[in-house]
Order: sequence, then structure tokens, then C-alpha cells
Amino acid sequence: MYRILLAFSTILACASCNSSNMQQNTTPKNFDWQGHRGARGLAPENTVASFLKALEYPEVTTLELDVAISADSQVVVSHEPWMSETICSHPDGRAVVATEAQSLNLHRMRYLEIQGFDCGKRGHERFPEQQKMATKKPLLSEVIAAVDAYCKKHRRPLPRFNIEIKSQPEWDGVYTPAPDEFARLVLAEIDAAGIRKRTCIQSFDKRALQAVQRLAPKITMALLIENGDGVEAQLASLGFTPNVYSPYYQLVTAHLVQAAHGAGMRIIPWTVNETETMKSLMALGVDGIITDYPDRIPR
Repeated sequence: MYRILLAFSTILACASCNSSNMQQNTTPKNFDWQGHRGARGLAPENTVASFLKALEYPEVTTLELDVAISADSQVVVSHEPWMSETICSHPDGRAVVATEAQSLNLHRMRYLEIQGFDCGKRGHERFPEQQKMATKKPLLSEVIAAVDAYCKKHRRPLPRFNIEIKSQPEWDGVYTPAPDEFARLVLAEIDAAGIRKRTCIQSFDKRALQAVQRLAPKITMALLIENGDGVEAQLASLGFTPNVYSPYYQLVTAHLVQAAHGAGMRIIPWTVNETETMKSLMALGVDGIITDYPDRIPR
């Protein structure tokens, strides 16, 4: 009887061990879960509240965000270089409307004026789970300070930052500085905060990445991709191989993963909001996932 009980205990222990290993291996080692604009599905995008919300999920290793440049050369965290009619309101509470949005140009406004606008209390119709709250567009320096203070208080590992330079040729001198100046300002802010080793700079605009390459060739960079032109052609156009290849998630196939890895890049698709899709992409061998919903990360 003793031997039977001992054998049964061993089987249970092994089963428990295997179950534990399966849970631990849900996410591969060094997998990079990125909170898109913080946790856009749960809190107003690109705000301090959104980034701190993302940090509540221990799986999140990187905070993804976008930057614009104000008239007084401040690095502002914002997806558009203007006040969005979808989420922003004037200082007097009036909703920004589509006909005026792009005239509310951040590159023509000093930060003192920018911070008077609210971009959270209206919520976002595409994200019904998002908590509405009064909040502003923060400076990049504010975000970094708040994130690092939160991590120290909660004894949480410091995250990385994936910072997108939002630029395109037709915006030069209108909504954004020229790429070299844009890159210089962002790098200066990163270095002032001492986070260069924790930072990736990403962009759809190859000119922006080329500018970063000239100024800081060793910093981690990611090429954002929204078309199926192919890895080889895209890298030839860029002129160098970045650390990360970041395509729209519906473009990802086993062949694309293989091509990115074959070129020496990690592949981290955007923006993946369904748990089953996350699992499918992980099975294909991606190295990370950018998501609006850190609460949907498979566990």
C-alpha cells in the first residue's frame, strides 16, 4: 500500500509540475509584451494614467508611445501632431470638431497652451472599456518620471520605452520639424532622462530612422510596416537593418517571421487585441506583441 501511495504521489507531483511549466511557458522567454499608447483599451491613450495602467500587468515589458514637437521644442506624447476630434476638448470644455482639428497644430502651439486641452474625459467610442477621465497630453519627460516613480514604489521592474517618431514628408515644417531636428530633440530628451539603453525608436518614416541612425547608430530601432512589399525591398529602401521589424499583425505569416529572423531582426507586430490572435502569432514565432489590452494577454 505504501508503494502504491508513493507512486500515486509521484504522479500527482509530476502532473502539478507539468501544469506549472505549461503556465510558465504560455509566454516564451524574453517575449516583449508592449502596451500600445499605454493601455489604450482601458485608459485614455498616451497619457500618464494609461502608462501606469499598463504597468499594473506584470507581463508588460515595454510601453509604446508616440511623440510630436511643440512650438517651443518640447517633446509631447501624442499620436497626432494636432488635437484629435475623436478624443480632445478645448480648455473651455467644447469638443474639438473635425473641421478644426488639424488647425490645432501642436507644432504651432507652445506646451503651456497644449496642456490646457483635455484628451480623456470624452472617452473613445472604439474602446468602450476605456475609463473616461480628465487628462492632458504629457511631456515625454513627465511620462518617464511617472513611470520610473511608479516602478520604484511598487518594486516593479523598469519597462522599456518604444517611442514612435510621427513624421511624413508632407508634414515637414508644418506639423513637425525636419527628420534630423526631430530625431535630435527626441534623442536629447532620452539622454536627459538616462533611458537610452531602455529605448527603442520606431517609425513608419524611413527618413526618421535614417536620421536616428546618423545621430545614434547603436540605439535600438524598429521599422514599422503597413504593406506587404517584402522584407528585402523594405530593408534596401531603409539602407540598414534595424533591430526590430514591426508589421501590421495581419501581414504576419510563417514566411515573414522566417524572413525577419533570417535578416537578424526580431519581429513584433501591431496592434493585436484578441487573445486567440495573440496565441496564433506566438505560435508563428513572433518575438513580441503590441496591444491596446494588456488584460487580454494569454496567461
